[in-house]
Amino acid sequence: MSLPPSVLGLSLRQLQAFATLAETRHFTRAAGLCHLSQPAFSAQIRALEDSLGTRLFDRDTRSVTLTPEGEHFLAAARALLADAGSAWQDLQERVLRERGRATLALLPALAAGWLPPVLAAFNARHPGIQVAVADVLSEHCVEQVRSGRADLALAASPPADAELLVEPFCRDDFRLVCRRDHPLAAQAEPLPLQALASQPFIHLARHSSVRQHLEQALYPQVPPPRLELEQLASVAGMVRAGLGITVVPRLTLAQFDHPELCDRALDAPGLRRQIHVVRHRRRSLSAAARALLEHLEAHRPADAEGSDAAPLRDNPQH
Repeated sequence: MSLPPSVLGLSLRQLQAFATLAETRHFTRAAGLCHLSQPAFSAQIRALEDSLGTRLFDRDTRSVTLTPEGEHFLAAARALLADAGSAWQDLQERVLRERGRATLALLPALAAGWLPPVLAAFNARHPGIQVAVADVLSEHCVEQVRSGRADLALAASPPADAELLVEPFCRDDFRLVCRRDHPLAAQAEPLPLQALASQPFIHLARHSSVRQHLEQALYPQVPPPRLELEQLASVAGMVRAGLGITVVPRLTLAQFDHPELCDRALDAPGLRRQIHVVRHRRRSLSAAARALLEHLEAHRPADAEGSDAAPLRDNPQH
């Protein structure tokens, strides 16, 4: 619906002057409440009446009263002022990070171990910001940012894409996990990769970023799997049952926290992965999403190998 130019010319200052005069029925008093001189206030009322094409007040030397049109317009003017006030308050709360919504997509291992206390601290600091979390595999993390379903993603080895801004977040080395009574648990660390060659292996599925990093680092001597599983919790259960060993990133070790299991360092300098933060290059982050990004940066995983990445920039164009 298009509006006539006369309506588009209405200002909130004019509406406020009209509503104040309707309440006080006194030009001098209303002008003072609006912090205007009486001539400036009178000019606001005249401009409003000219825009609407009708008189809103009958006035003489002793009284000011609303015309029938003024009575009819008063409810609409008050509603417009209330809506404008609510919109301003809502925007201010969002800018000040008191309200809003942000969506984060990240690897399930990060969501299960590192994120919960970090997110709890963020909620305590910004109780009015609602954070949605998608714990999905790396390629799905990237796709959620690309499609606009997520503001940010923490993903491993995202593909080169001109639409995406990708920055290093942290590095994560890999650890052997086995039962405490396994012969490898008693050997001196770091363990050479050759020590794993004859062991039955519990692998994550081939489409997982963990499996892809592992095969790239161990190629061409990748241990054949005894089992291939989709979930880290399932891998942990199989290792705990003595069906084999596994090698997983340090940031997944929360899934293997059990008295019967232990983790050991590996002599494999190339066996580590980079976690990146991914966002869309041409979409500005909301104030809520910027607050979340800054909080994540300030609480990078403590158990991962330190990252020398520069702080992420707010401007997605640089």
